[in-house]
Amino acid sequence: MLEKKAIAYEKAVLIGVINQNQNEEKVKEYLDELEFLTYTAGGEVCKRFVQRVEVPNPKTYIGSGKMEEVEKFVKSNEIGSVIFDDELSPAQQNNIEKLLKCKILDRTSLILDIFAQRAQTSYARTQVELAQYEYLLPRLTGLWTHLERQRGGIGMRGPGETEIETDRRIVRDRIALLKKKLTKIDRQMETQRGNRGALVRVALVGYTNVGKSTLMNVISKSEVFAENKLFATLDTTVRKVVIGNLPFLLSDTVGFIRKLPTQLVESFKSTLDEVREADLLLHVVDISHPNFEEHIASVNQILDEIGSSDKKTIMVFNKIDQYHPDIIPEDDLTTERTSSHFTMEEWKKTWFNKIGDRALFISALNKENLDEFRKRVYKEVRDIHVTRFPYNNFLYPEHLDEYHS
Repeated sequence: MLEKKAIAYEKAVLIGVINQNQNEEKVKEYLDELEFLTYTAGGEVCKRFVQRVEVPNPKTYIGSGKMEEVEKFVKSNEIGSVIFDDELSPAQQNNIEKLLKCKILDRTSLILDIFAQRAQTSYARTQVELAQYEYLLPRLTGLWTHLERQRGGIGMRGPGETEIETDRRIVRDRIALLKKKLTKIDRQMETQRGNRGALVRVALVGYTNVGKSTLMNVISKSEVFAENKLFATLDTTVRKVVIGNLPFLLSDTVGFIRKLPTQLVESFKSTLDEVREADLLLHVVDISHPNFEEHIASVNQILDEIGSSDKKTIMVFNKIDQYHPDIIPEDDLTTERTSSHFTMEEWKKTWFNKIGDRALFISALNKENLDEFRKRVYKEVRDIHVTRFPYNNFLYPEHLDEYHS
């Protein structure tokens, strides 16, 4: 019997900077997320380097002393990739690569690489390819020399590995062709959405890895792919769901993330049309994450960018089974109490005060409080349905409980 081959993770180093926009604590949080992204892409983080810089070095982003430190570590530990948390200019990327003689990526190229791995359908692959080409176009000069090595691994998937594509004109032609192809598919998808009839549309939105796909599986009794990695879901999945004889469409959309590349927002705008055309948004939040409130702000910012911030929304705080507040001993009079010390009851009270009864607290994995969730979704969908079709509101009782009485 053949043994399973162990997964070989590529060695990587992360680099972040402390500046006027992000303090030490914020940089640590960003690098934690960058490490998870690296793991998702197939990398193993060996070390992190952080430097305090007011203005990034125009040639190498970080200072020469710190760069020498990185270079020494890269050479002595056979590092395959050095990943910067912020976007590098084409010149910086080229200069750093000449110094370190390994693959240089930034957060944008890393996310694009993960999307290239995760894209399953022809449509998603076309969207990712377009985003990659638009990112690579200004970087053609220095990039092709490094692509000649054909090393593979993180950041090397996708377009741009053949010699003919060193010609900028050919790449621009490819971008134009992909945009034309996406426009055609967009029209087809718009027709498909139109053919779904008058069913109420509900969309799951939220930060990446908050449990949207798990919740989708529980509610729709389907098998949408779910995994504890970032961007496990890339293709939008739409399922017909029935609660108490009331049918509606539920869509699971791509997860959002801080510093989401603008190329992806643009090329995935049709995927985000599911959000734009939804009648109700279920904003899923991982309440066990220490910075979930910032995740909420990031999602709200993207919703605002795509013109969906004013839609009727229910906040669904997921993973209540994993939430464990930091307990301050009674005799500890020095530790300042922060939001990380809030109990679940305090969080509920906080959010009920903020947004009224539009907050729900559940565990999709352990199926906790799902009855309350179903009742609330039923009520919201019914209200939308009755407003749209007032003549058949007798078909759907105001309360889900009436079906079981």
